[in-house]
Amino acid sequence: MDFLLDPNVAYLFLIGGVLLAMLALATPGTGLIEIGAFFCIILAGYAAYNLSFNWWALLLLLLSIIPFVYALQKPKRELFLGLSILLLIVGSVFMFRRTAAGDAVNPLVAVLMSAFVAGFLWIAVRKSVEAASARPLHDLDRLVGKIGEARTKVEDEGSVLVAGELWSAKSDKAIAAGSAIRVIRRDGFVLVVEKNG
Repeated sequence: MDFLLDPNVAYLFLIGGVLLAMLALATPGTGLIEIGAFFCIILAGYAAYNLSFNWWALLLLLLSIIPFVYALQKPKRELFLGLSILLLIVGSVFMFRRTAAGDAVNPLVAVLMSAFVAGFLWIAVRKSVEAASARPLHDLDRLVGKIGEARTKVEDEGSVLVAGELWSAKSDKAIAAGSAIRVIRRDGFVLVVEKNG
């Protein structure tokens, strides 16, 4: 495990763990992202325990979570997402102290990873928030009030064509095939209809 004591490797595990943790907050689900974040942070923690690190940089990393969570709650909070990314980058780049041998983290590695993380978080998180707050494209409640055509006889069951799609339907009164119908409500994926006119 000596390779983990290289500040560059520790930095990559740290930034990877924080990136995965932020993604897990933005798109919870399978648990795989959370497990990956956990292991990366454990490995980075092992390196931080054995290497000299800056407490203020660790504090910046932890503080980056607050504006990130705030930015996730609603769209149009890009300022807070940008602040979170800035805190993450500054905290992670300066996490490990300089040694007599030179920089703790290679500046080229820091710049490339910072650019990747900033771009990825900016795009992925904004798109996740937009998707979570978007109205479903196929909103079944929009069918209520629409006019269609009975394709089969409709009573306890039947088929109707509404908004260009074939739907299962039922009605309180018998409706002959070919009749114009109007959707009065829905019952799950079954439309409740009445004869139009």
